Amino acid sequence: MCTDARKVTVWDQLRQRDLKLWERFLSLENLTQAAARAGIVEVGRGPLQLFTLVWLGLCAALHGTKSFAEVLVLALKLIEDDPRGWTAAAPRGARRSLCRRQRRRQSKGRRGAKRSQHDPRGQNSTTVAEEAFVQARRRMPWSFWLALLGVLTDQFEAEHGDRVRWKQFRLLALDGTTIKLPAWKRLRDYFGSASNGRGRRTTQARLVMMQMPLVRMPWRYQLAPLSQGEKTVAARLLGELRPNDLVLMDRGFWSYGAFWQIQQQRAFFAIRKIAQVKWKVVRRLGYQDVLVRHRPSDSKKKKWAGLPKDILLRVINYQIRGFRPSAVVTNVLDPEVVSQQDWVRLTASEAARRVLEPGLYHRRWEIETTFRELKVTQGMEGHLRSRSPEGIRYEVAGHVLLYLLVRWLMVEAAGKTGIGDSLRLSFKGALEELLDLRQSLLLADPQYARCVLLPRLLERIAAHYVPLRPGRHFPRPRDTKAKYKGKGRYQKPSKLAG
Repeated sequence: MCTDARKVTVWDQLRQRDLKLWERFLSLENLTQAAARAGIVEVGRGPLQLFTLVWLGLCAALHGTKSFAEVLVLALKLIEDDPRGWTAAAPRGARRSLCRRQRRRQSKGRRGAKRSQHDPRGQNSTTVAEEAFVQARRRMPWSFWLALLGVLTDQFEAEHGDRVRWKQFRLLALDGTTIKLPAWKRLRDYFGSASNGRGRRTTQARLVMMQMPLVRMPWRYQLAPLSQGEKTVAARLLGELRPNDLVLMDRGFWSYGAFWQIQQQRAFFAIRKIAQVKWKVVRRLGYQDVLVRHRPSDSKKKKWAGLPKDILLRVINYQIRGFRPSAVVTNVLDPEVVSQQDWVRLTASEAARRVLEPGLYHRRWEIETTFRELKVTQGMEGHLRSRSPEGIRYEVAGHVLLYLLVRWLMVEAAGKTGIGDSLRLSFKGALEELLDLRQSLLLADPQYARCVLLPRLLERIAAHYVPLRPGRHFPRPRDTKAKYKGKGRYQKPSKLAG
């Protein structure tokens, strides 16, 4: 890869100008720490070093409709189009290179000689070929992205630890989804495909995420082929739990092995009961609240070798008006730590017709909102450009990082304006305000961006307030064709009718 010193200087300065908004989060110290965690000794010496690739990953996520070649020079174009010109806006190294380029063009016109693309004196310092970007991205280890997420979430918890905790627990939510990928053979062979219900198969990847639901911020995630089941991928994420973590899981993750894995790490879980499970009641703790001893029906199989034969669990039965009876199963056995009302408060609010916060278990739905915001609002699904598995991982990592940073800004906006709960702010509005202010941030000097533009951005994000409206009910629109249906078949209305 090219190690032209002028290109390194120019691209390093362009990166620093474009990341002024997140310079506190994506600091050199944090990026270096993530590289150390990932076991990376050399971050690179060329213009497309490791830190520059992080910046370009964010740019690719912000501008999903642009090709990689357009993303590479987007920041340069914004600076070049500044009314004040390069003299005021461009980095010093870029201005020098521009002058040299103009002199070379003049001398080239005089000589009439054509420069080779392999000329050792280097090309234009402000451009990098897309092929060079693709090669550098391919060498960027996936472990770095995961380590960077860990460094950033650790910093967030150090600054806003009270926002991710419920009583003495750090609240987490676990769930999985699939991402539609471009229909290239190489991606289909690696990630796999699934039927779309219309006789066709769609190339997809599996995304399993563990999230901090009280702020909707990703904590850990894995991108895997469809051949790896959600439970298998989730087991890798559960291995990073800490004592007193409380994981809210969908019943699709029901697994005796996962229950013991969480409990062995002195953590806790809550999950909905599945229909096939059976257990023996040990003691009643209250109305619809019992302790049970659960033993898997296939406990004699080899996969449970080394595990205890049974586990003590607590079952809270409940029913929401208009829905089937259900139950929350957890290893938080003491009702004084988490009461039955804390788990399923949503049912009480429905019965008493009062405006209350949802029950603790129903916070799990926040991760479903995160998947929708990532895939639809932010545009991750449908705008992935890469044709290789490495490129897809790179783009998804950029999207997850962008989502985390926007959510972080929303937390700070909610705190500084007195709103308190960042979930009451619109993610779509925050993303649009960021895009609207990006050019001003890029062209502003660091002090003006830090003292004026960043507080202004937080105020604008806080203006997109979404009021709490629990219990909203929108009746399904009536089928206008229903009155023309006869014996299961739709009949066109007669011209003479009405």
